[in-house]
Amino acid sequence: MTLILQRPTGSKLTLRQTWQPMDPDAAAYITAVETADGQALEEKVKIAIDNFVLGCKADGIWSAIKASCILAGARTLAGALVPLVGTAPTNYNFVAGDYNRETGLAGDGSTKYLDSNRNNNADPQNNKHLAVYQTTPMTTNISVLIGSTNVTGRATLVRIGTTYARISTNVGPSVEGAGVAGFFGGARFNSTESAIRNGGVTITESHASEVPTSAPLGVFAAGTGATPSDPRLAFYSIGESLDLAKLDARVTDLITAIGVAIP
Repeated sequence: MTLILQRPTGSKLTLRQTWQPMDPDAAAYITAVETADGQALEEKVKIAIDNFVLGCKADGIWSAIKASCILAGARTLAGALVPLVGTAPTNYNFVAGDYNRETGLAGDGSTKYLDSNRNNNADPQNNKHLAVYQTTPMTTNISVLIGSTNVTGRATLVRIGTTYARISTNVGPSVEGAGVAGFFGGARFNSTESAIRNGGVTITESHASEVPTSAPLGVFAAGTGATPSDPRLAFYSIGESLDLAKLDARVTDLITAIGVAIP
């Protein structure tokens, strides 16, 4: 069987009988996932991952991603927690039954969360992003998708009431957006401007930045388990500022392709 791969950098089609590594970072990640899983991934899952990394590099956003996991595609929970970039997260209370290869990892709004093992002050004060991909949005109130605890200069994506608010990136006031399934991210570009993207819309507002406090960044909760949430997440990333629309497009294509590739 011949597989057709469309390179993200142009319209030329490359024909391959089986997956062959096109990007060394994607190849290293896939090898690590397969080692953790104890078996190989499907060819089309590998191609989806390869295309994502190549696409992010073509868009100029790859280097801004400092800590990230694709919480889908892998055959096991152990494979899903292999880091795409950066240090592996520490798992608190997630079990195999919480994981679905197509839709990701489900929080419980109580005891389950990941410590990203990246600090709130690891990225520059005026150059930062946080992002997740929700296949099922959280329903818990005053709950954190990803970020630090309530400290000065916090970086957090959090639900308050019926809306979602980015209380950060390194700022006290929030930028709010609707909490719908799909990509949800926030970024700070300079000392006065920050943005949030959700539902395919980016909102930019002016808020002066604050010096980021040293604090752990959690996923499915703030820091080390505070205000836990219950979404199902298929991806997260932390790092320097980037084009949220470009990351949205790449992550959405990745999760869609993984869903199609898995029998």
